[in-house]
Amino acid sequence: MTVTGRAVLLALAGVLPVALAPGWGTVLGWAGLVVLVVLLDVALAVPPRALRLEREPLGSVRQDETTQTSVVVANPTRRRLRAVVRDAWQPSAGATSTRQRLVVPAGERRRVTTVLVPTRRGDRLSPGLAVRSLGPLGVGARQRSLDLPGRLRVLPPFRSRRHLPSRLAQLREIDGRSAVQLRGQGTEFDSLREYVDGDDVRSIDWRATARRQTVVVRTWRPERDRRVLVVIDSGRTAAARIGDEPRLDAAMDAALLLAALASRAGDRVDLLLHDRRVVGRVEGASRSDLLQRMVDVMAPVEPALVEPDWSMVAAQVRARLSRRSLVVLLTPLEAGSVDSGLLPVLGQLSRRHTVVVASVSDPELEEMAGRRGDAVAVYDAAAAARARLDAETVTGWVARLGVEVVRGDPDSLPPALADRYLALKAAGRL
Repeated sequence: MTVTGRAVLLALAGVLPVALAPGWGTVLGWAGLVVLVVLLDVALAVPPRALRLEREPLGSVRQDETTQTSVVVANPTRRRLRAVVRDAWQPSAGATSTRQRLVVPAGERRRVTTVLVPTRRGDRLSPGLAVRSLGPLGVGARQRSLDLPGRLRVLPPFRSRRHLPSRLAQLREIDGRSAVQLRGQGTEFDSLREYVDGDDVRSIDWRATARRQTVVVRTWRPERDRRVLVVIDSGRTAAARIGDEPRLDAAMDAALLLAALASRAGDRVDLLLHDRRVVGRVEGASRSDLLQRMVDVMAPVEPALVEPDWSMVAAQVRARLSRRSLVVLLTPLEAGSVDSGLLPVLGQLSRRHTVVVASVSDPELEEMAGRRGDAVAVYDAAAAARARLDAETVTGWVARLGVEVVRGDPDSLPPALADRYLALKAAGRL
């Protein structure tokens, strides 16, 4: 049971009779009247337990996009329901209308719609519906939380998809140019054509030249149907927040852009998320459903405050890739991560595969390094400069193993990683 503002106003209205007939009898009499009216109003309110609730099915939505969720409230009683209802979603679900007034005549149904703008990916939950059923006078109410579980799958926002059209244009340009001019260890035969000035003489096909009695050259194109394995580190360092989001979210954004580009290029893309164990994977997806499967797997993954097991990653790569492939590791390049066993694994992988390490950097370090306002700012700048030097040292260690390194802040890393993939494609290294 609960009382409303009207009950308070009714109690304050007792000032008038007390002023006209001062005394404890008047005060107690008016208080008793107020309690009686409230109890009677509560007794006449529709019991929330008698309501029948049904939540309409929910699908999925990208982070920061708008969706709606609806609950159908049926009133099987003979009384008119006047209520205030609240669908109890988590704050990160971004419910814009928390409390709504509802009137349901006897024997009828009404729909309660809540607008959601989720601010975090993952599964956003609602345990049920809170119902405050008001009496006819509106001075008292019955209140109860009714179980009606709701779950909304919030997918990664994939903000870097705006870079995809320009990278696809570069890919088409590379395909056209490679078919005419380039020949690398990762290219395959395409067709024969007549020699023109500027062609590489090493591409001359002497047998075809003898048959046609004109100089003929082979054309080459980048190999398709290559394997690309994207490995995302969801361990301790992925939990660090850069701006408003954890580092893991930026790594996921870069992985989605690379996967979209590589699948359009005709390559097969697999995904592996790991900390001490494999927490998500996508294998054998077709081009049409690759991104959907990736975001479904990524959505519920949260960083674990443990050190990643890189030896397990090496074993997973060996089990999945039997021929030379592109292995992309999305992990912070920090002294702590290198000490946890990353360097030996990179050495093993780079001997058999083309390896790229993509690391999300914090743009705030650059800002800190330039501050000189006071003594505290100077110390912050020194710490930022030391962190930058450590990162450059680690990058040098990794590069000496023959591993490609890509660094960037959350906005610049996805296009930078896509550009590195295109460069490897153009050089015939895939």
